[in-house]
Amino acid sequence: MTAPPPDQAGRRAAIRSYVVRAGRMGSGQVRALAELAPRYVLPFEPRPADFSETFGRKAPHIVEIGFGMGDATAQIAQARPELDFIGIEVHPPGVGALLQRIEERALSNLRIFQHDAVEVLEQMVAPASLAGVHVFFPDPWHKKRHHKRRLIQAPFVALLASRIAPGGYLHCATDWQPYAEQMLAVLSAEPALRNRFDGYAPRPDYRPLTKFENRGLKLGHGVWDLVFERRDAASPVNPPRSPSPSAR
Repeated sequence: MTAPPPDQAGRRAAIRSYVVRAGRMGSGQVRALAELAPRYVLPFEPRPADFSETFGRKAPHIVEIGFGMGDATAQIAQARPELDFIGIEVHPPGVGALLQRIEERALSNLRIFQHDAVEVLEQMVAPASLAGVHVFFPDPWHKKRHHKRRLIQAPFVALLASRIAPGGYLHCATDWQPYAEQMLAVLSAEPALRNRFDGYAPRPDYRPLTKFENRGLKLGHGVWDLVFERRDAASPVNPPRSPSPSAR
């Protein structure tokens, strides 16, 4: 495998799990970015953030990485007002769409970073400070030569585990079975985490079904959830366990 080119500082550039593409934006998304971003989009700064100050209260913090168009993110935040949510997404149309949903639902417990998730986690999130992390349907990078771009890799999982408080949880979901198998292997190999279930998890009730997911399930496609927790303490936030099967 050819190493990525060095950046201007002479370091090897990291392999990113995403490619920023120019997506079409509706007028509502453009307006939301212009009018709402100053209030709800947090600036990236290379120093730990005080999220209690950001939200104006002390509450458990949940980070979602790659929220897409933000529909599930907004639904979860609305359903769990006792928690504060921080969504991370690089694509402007998705950020604009979630800003619209924040306004429509009057969500005070949701903020956004429009920045690379690795840099946010490394530089702005304190160790052992998160009650949970959500990674729902990350790009599976189907082609074998692109597997190195998959988000759920051992170094990234180790970073996530270091930011989750003891007893906090990491919830991943995918509709691509080979990626689900990789996720299960990588998460199981991380010594700081333990699986809350025997293999894949039933879909927790707090994760809503997306339109795309519903369509896939009707066609017989599987969906796989994985819920792991940081070792060594009772969980401060226990995701509810649904009896419904995760893969159908």
